[in-house]
This record gives sequence, C-alpha cells and structure tokens, in this order.
Amino acid sequence: MIELEPVIGLEIHVQLATRTKMFCGCEPVFGEDPNTRTCPVCLGLPGALPVINERAVDFGLRLGLALGCELADRSIFHRKNYFYADLPKGYQISQFDEPLCSGGFLDGVRIHRVHLEEDAAKLVHSSASGRIQGADSSVVDFNRGGTPLAEIVTEPDIGSAAQAREWLSLLRTTVKSLGISDVSMEEGSLRCDANISLRPVGETTLGTKTELKNMNSFRFVEKGIEAEIERQRELIQSGGTVVQETLHFDPRSGSLTALRSKEEAHDYRYFPEPDLLPVAVGPEMIKAAQDSLPELPAARASRYEDDFGLTAELAQRLAFNGDLGDLFEATAAIRGAGSDAKLVATWVNGEVSSRVEEGSDQTVEPEALAELLGLLEDDKITTAAARGILDTVIEQGGSPAALVESQGLEKVGGGDELSAAVDAAIASDPEAAAKVAAGEQKALGPLVGLVMKATQGRADGGEVRALIISKLAGS
Repeated sequence: MIELEPVIGLEIHVQLATRTKMFCGCEPVFGEDPNTRTCPVCLGLPGALPVINERAVDFGLRLGLALGCELADRSIFHRKNYFYADLPKGYQISQFDEPLCSGGFLDGVRIHRVHLEEDAAKLVHSSASGRIQGADSSVVDFNRGGTPLAEIVTEPDIGSAAQAREWLSLLRTTVKSLGISDVSMEEGSLRCDANISLRPVGETTLGTKTELKNMNSFRFVEKGIEAEIERQRELIQSGGTVVQETLHFDPRSGSLTALRSKEEAHDYRYFPEPDLLPVAVGPEMIKAAQDSLPELPAARASRYEDDFGLTAELAQRLAFNGDLGDLFEATAAIRGAGSDAKLVATWVNGEVSSRVEEGSDQTVEPEALAELLGLLEDDKITTAAARGILDTVIEQGGSPAALVESQGLEKVGGGDELSAAVDAAIASDPEAAAKVAAGEQKALGPLVGLVMKATQGRADGGEVRALIISKLAGS
C-alpha cells in the first residue's frame, strides 16, 4: 500500500477594522439590521465610482511587514468577474498580478502573497432566517458587501491538520497584535479556506487538490482538513481519482459535500479596474506602517524566556496564542514580582487552555486566576479543588476565595479530621490495608480513594498516602 502524505495551503480572509468600507463611505458594523449600511457604490449602482480606502492600504502594509513580505512600489486593483447573488456588480474589486505584498514567512510556512479586496454580501438561507418559505429560498444582506479584506495566501507548506490549526492560531495572534482587525471567527472577521492534496511520500509533485471553503473556527479547520485527508486517502488507496473541486465540511455531522468544480484563475477574466488609479507605495507610507508595528509574537516569546524564566516551548505556547499570553501577563502582574510566574504560565497553558476554546468570549478574569493561584500556593486548597473552582469561575464568574468559604473547600491537612478519615478507610478495606502493610504500594490506591471521597477532595493525596503508610507500618 502506498504511503501518502498531505500537502496543505491556506487562504485566509481578514476583515480589516477600518471606519469605512473599502471603496465607499459606509461604516461596516456587525449585527446591524439588514441592508442599512449601503450606498450606491457598495450596491454597484450605475455611475457610482469607487475610492480607495487609504487606511486599508496602511493596514495591508502593516500586515505585510509583520509577515516579512516584500512591499510593492506599485499595486493595482482588478475586476474579478463572476456572477453570484451576493455580488451586486457582477464582479469583485480585488488584486491579481500586482498585489500589495508578496513573499514572506511565518513560523516555517512561506507566504505567497497578501492582497486587498472587498468582501461580498451575505446570503441568508431559509433554514437560517426562518422568514422565507421554500427550501431553495435565500435573501441577501448587503451590509457586509464592500468591507475591506486582506487575503493571505500561503504556499503549500503545511503537513497536517494539527499544524494548520496551530499556524492559523499564530496568524490570528499576529494580526490581532497589529490592531488591524478584531479577528473574530464567530463574526466572520477571520475566515479560512484550505487547499488539500495527497502525494506519495518522497514525491515532490503535488497531487490533485480540493478546497474546503469558509471555515470559521480553529476546531472546524482541524476537523475539516482531517476529514478531507481521510477521504482522499481512502479514495486513492482504493484505486480512485481525486477530482479538483470545492467542498463544504459540516462540523456537526462530519460530512463533506461537493459545492462546485474548482474554478481556475483565468475563469474570472481579470482586468485592471478602470475606475481606480494604481497605488503608489512611497517611503513615508512604509515608515508609518513600520512605526506602528507592536511587539510581535516571536519577540514576545523571547521576552517571556528572559523576563520570566520560561522554557522556549512554554514561552511560545503562550506568546503564539494572544489570549493566553495576555492572561498570563495580566495575572503575573497582579501576583507581583515575588510570585512564581512559572506557576501562572503552567496553569494558563494547561488548565485554562484545556477549558477555553481559543477566540471564545468565555474565559477567566486575571484577578480571579491570581486569587485562585494564591490560595493554591498558600496551601489553603488542593490542586483538585483548585481545578473545580476554576471550572466554576469560568462558567459563572465570582471570587475563588468566596467559593472556598461558602462551599467548605478548605484543605484538610493533619489533625483529627484527616486521621479519622484514614482510620475509616483502613477499617472499610482490610484486604487493601493488609497488602499495604505487607509492602504492596499498588494497594494504596483504593485506600487513598476512600479518603479523598470522604474529604470531598480536600485532602492532599501525598499527605494521605504518607499517613496511611505510617499508620500501617506497625501492623
């Protein structure tokens, strides 16, 4: 059987956070009533002329610099011609052979190009709107039409679904740090398409690729790519042929559905937009973009190593995920210089990240996390109790100290209560007690479990084990 390897390239659309749309003065606001943020230009009415949004060009230059791209001295816009209900002009103003930025590199993945364009309108289908009768009915909301986008196209350098997810997370953090987009996947400010092909291991020629469209969560991206890799692998191994097409992945059912045969670039009949002059990128524009650049994730990771003594791997995990990095820094600052920053980093990277989906609004406030870790470090609660408190705080908010007091979660250590719980456990399982007394350490598990159950997880496991062994030593 032929061993196959996946080859993946991504196309990411970033909605730029400018005050107005790409070519008109309408203000793009998410969640407004349908068709209330429109004008003759973004509706494509006859005689309406577009004007380039200077701020969008500046944002595009910032993005190009952050990705190490080569900035064009001259960049032009094109008409990308195709007919669809969400495109009122019958073409999209985009960039073709003279994009704003080209080349570049981010964490092992080459950037092919970064170009600017306008977004299409939004189709709302009957199953989603609940306002239209008939399975094939749709309505169009033109509020999003004309919103400025930066499209980032990678080279096919990604080798797995997990790597695609991790790299997209880093890109999101990078873009967010630039202040050019809120990169909210829930609101569509960051959307991802993936081009996927398989080839025999050792080959350099690319296989036939398919495209997964409009994935709007990190989990969606990973699961969709995994599903398509498996579909292609099974098809090739059974003697079939992969067809170049565009697919939709349903994250609820895990199914893949063909949308259309893949269109090639020449199908769009690109030609220069006659109503727009070329963009001349001068030295002053580049300097302004350079001066606005913040600390980028790679530099942030190095600072975490130097200032907090974190390992390179842990520093990158936090710095390459902006939400985790922000939480780590804020919590460490609240706890102060004399506290253990490594404890904060470990909890943010482990316990918090396992509970909170990246990009989600659900999280834990730095003040609450600092308070929780203070209770843990002062030996007032056990690690098990701290995990339970973290669950509650993420779901409901509140003060960890108040939860400890109201729910009686203080750590049980030494004293009569723990001793009595150990005695009761020994008495209830004499067989396990006899094995421990005979030196069988594996038999400690059932006894420790009984004590932890009796104390509702408020006892320290190590202390419980030591006390059991001590009590049985003379047996």
